[in-house]
Amino acid sequence: MQTEVPSFFIVGISYKNANAEIRGRYSLDPKSKLSLLTKAKEAGLESVMAISTCNRTEVIGFVNDPEILTKLLCDATNSSKVEFKKYAYILSEYKAINHLFKVGSGLESQILGDFEIIGQLKHSAASSKKAGLLNTYLDRLISLVIRASKRIKTETSLSTGATSVSFASVQYICNNIEDVNNKNILLFGTGKIGRNTCENLIKQTKNSKITLINRTKDKAEKIAGKFNLKVEDISDLSHEIAKTDVLVVATGALETTVNKGLIKTKAPLLILDLSIPKNVSNDVAELDNVNLIHLDDLSKITDKTLESRKKEVPKATKIIESVMKEFEEWVENRKFAPTIRALKSKLTSFKNSELENLKKKKNDFDFEHAELISDNIIQKITNHFANHLINENITANKSEELIKKVFNLEKTL
Repeated sequence: MQTEVPSFFIVGISYKNANAEIRGRYSLDPKSKLSLLTKAKEAGLESVMAISTCNRTEVIGFVNDPEILTKLLCDATNSSKVEFKKYAYILSEYKAINHLFKVGSGLESQILGDFEIIGQLKHSAASSKKAGLLNTYLDRLISLVIRASKRIKTETSLSTGATSVSFASVQYICNNIEDVNNKNILLFGTGKIGRNTCENLIKQTKNSKITLINRTKDKAEKIAGKFNLKVEDISDLSHEIAKTDVLVVATGALETTVNKGLIKTKAPLLILDLSIPKNVSNDVAELDNVNLIHLDDLSKITDKTLESRKKEVPKATKIIESVMKEFEEWVENRKFAPTIRALKSKLTSFKNSELENLKKKKNDFDFEHAELISDNIIQKITNHFANHLINENITANKSEELIKKVFNLEKTL
């Protein structure tokens, strides 16, 4: 159990400082995410949530020491803490809040403007709430992150063209495969990314030669029925690969699902691995006829759409600042209001004492005018302290304790 007042932290690893292989070791599937939340609950933590996407894994919560969040993640993924710390970032208080807004708004996405992360945030918050690990602070924060994301979608052009991993993969196929409408395309894995990729393929090409394979066949059949596509059994994977020109792998498995031994064809084959951890073994790249592309490669693709999005970043940033201000005001009213009220009461008592003394000493003393000026000064002083507590990047809790101590506020709270 924690005895100190916990602070708000985010620990994570992302595409910015770790490649797909490293990120894959710290990726959380539903089972490991549940394990993390269970351990957090057993440790008596107040509020914890975790997000894991193709380009980042983050653990968010209130702890005395961010090392607690690091341990939760590494234990849940059976991975090295020593390695994690080489690539990880730790954010606290204001910086953590600002980061979460940027992540939810697509500004931190591997492909600028990719808003798919917001669904992950919603799902993660719901999981934490179900586990009794979502306090009022984090619940409110996630709600406002979602609101900022919605505003950016409607008030800017940051998401024009629906750029995402799935969109970028189809764009790559169209730009690098001649006569794409007549090529055989095999989609292995029909989870969210696979489903979105399939829909983008249908929208951007007129190809009717798309085959779906999934470990759970009925899931593939539901998607295939919608678009009148063919579905094959997973046992026929190697046979189907031999007939295809483009293979898109998005199974989301924790281990590789496609290796060199599965590929029997000598014909040119483009393979796109959209999974974290990697689902295509590195040895596949040894084949002369295979061009293996991973999602980290896709994120480097720039086009006019992405360039135009960069111009929308300042607008998105202003929206984030506006919604963050709303959250800061909420935090001030909720968390620091008792201290600020006590400070204002203390300053008012100083004012009253001084004004009474002056009134006795000076017959022509303008009491009402002096009181008005004093009240304005008190309001400005308390506003400054309130802004300091909210925007302090180190630890607001320590600042609050110092204010209480200096002004002897404990007895007045």
